[in-house]
Amino acid sequence: MELEALRSIYEGDESFRELSPVSFQYRIGENGDPKAFLIEVSWTETYPQTPPIISMNAFFNNTISSAIKQSILAKLQEAVEVNLGTAMTYTLFEYAKDNKEQFMENHHPINSTTSISNIISVDTPNIAPSSKKKDKKEHLSKAQKRKLADKTDHKGELPRGWNWVDVIKLSKTGSKEDE
Repeated sequence: MELEALRSIYEGDESFRELSPVSFQYRIGENGDPKAFLIEVSWTETYPQTPPIISMNAFFNNTISSAIKQSILAKLQEAVEVNLGTAMTYTLFEYAKDNKEQFMENHHPINSTTSISNIISVDTPNIAPSSKKKDKKEHLSKAQKRKLADKTDHKGELPRGWNWVDVIKLSKTGSKEDE
């Protein structure tokens, strides 16, 4: 019942995504909003008598500090305890939407591109000499180029069957055992 209700409520909503019949994602906030986050709710076999699994481990949430994620998850767990025994996925998504500003008030986006560029700049001197060796191309002589050109057609492709192996059955000719 809850699955059908979620599908009808969120039909056409770009923020909602059904990962499987028991797992759902909802993006709180607009795309491009630095305070937007993604919640994933997965139902257990005994849901709604037992709490669903709530996760914020999606790649979308990489700019959110783990302390903020833990704070949001703790507040969502409180909402789960209040609604235990009833269908609560819609309630959790709406609760998160209503309290987005409160959840993200201490959020300062983690600039992951800076840390990645710092790592790359530190490692680059070690990688640079070996990459110069790899850039060296094999030079063919004029005769080798001519031989290669003779094997290929006008498009530079090898003819059909160039790598086929002929299977030949060798037998003694004229012996009485073959007949």
